[in-house]
Amino acid sequence: MRARVSPLAWIAVALGAAIVVAPLLWTVLLSLKANSELMRDSGTAFSAPYTLENYHSILNGNMVFRWLLNSVIVSTGTTLGVLALCSLAGYGFARLEFPFRRTLFVFVLLGLAIPEQAVILPQHRLFADLGLHNSYPGLILPGLAGPFGVFFMTQYFRGIPRDLDEAAMLDGASRLTTFWKVLLPLTMPAQATLGVFTFLASWNSYWWPLISATRGNMFTLTVGLASAQMNYAQTSGLGFLMAQAVFASIPIFIVYILFQKHIVRAMSGAAVR
Repeated sequence: MRARVSPLAWIAVALGAAIVVAPLLWTVLLSLKANSELMRDSGTAFSAPYTLENYHSILNGNMVFRWLLNSVIVSTGTTLGVLALCSLAGYGFARLEFPFRRTLFVFVLLGLAIPEQAVILPQHRLFADLGLHNSYPGLILPGLAGPFGVFFMTQYFRGIPRDLDEAAMLDGASRLTTFWKVLLPLTMPAQATLGVFTFLASWNSYWWPLISATRGNMFTLTVGLASAQMNYAQTSGLGFLMAQAVFASIPIFIVYILFQKHIVRAMSGAAVR
């Protein structure tokens, strides 16, 4: 029998949803208005007529689809690399015994306290010496350092009963086989969650791509759209700026929808099947 939800709870949920949705709705409506009209009064966003002119201007850009491709390659490469490295590291910290394991784990977690800006100068010099600027490896490799992902996967592996490892090894499975065929499939909810968060962070990354990519054909979507219009007061206008924001967020929305079930399972602590 389901517990009855009080009307106050429904009102609180509806109010919270309205607070979250309102800025998104405002952004979409502004993106559908002519810039000349918004220059007179942005309050007209709630009244017709609407137009797709701003999106047409984005798609007519010579480099937009190149920037989109760059973002897809960089975000996908970063996500796959983080999932592979963090899964292996998480399994090692959760299941293997080796010298200084606890000390090394704490050292990895200290990476969470170091802001990206603190290491930008030596990182830039290193990649310059290696000739990796304006390249996909140069944009992907810095994102592979994921201390949160290591911690997340370590905790998830620790929640899987060790009986499964022992049963697999009694059947003659090696450590690698046990990891690959027994334990890794059980971590799919965690993999999906970490993958979406990593993809989101990489897709929205602006600081390092701005520094590393100095050629227009290597810009990611965030840097490219920003370079096309540095502030909304210029001739393109507020509607064009909002259309850029909506255009850049569409792939993230699609990825989240596709993996929503796995994310909910992982974040709610659902039992591993």
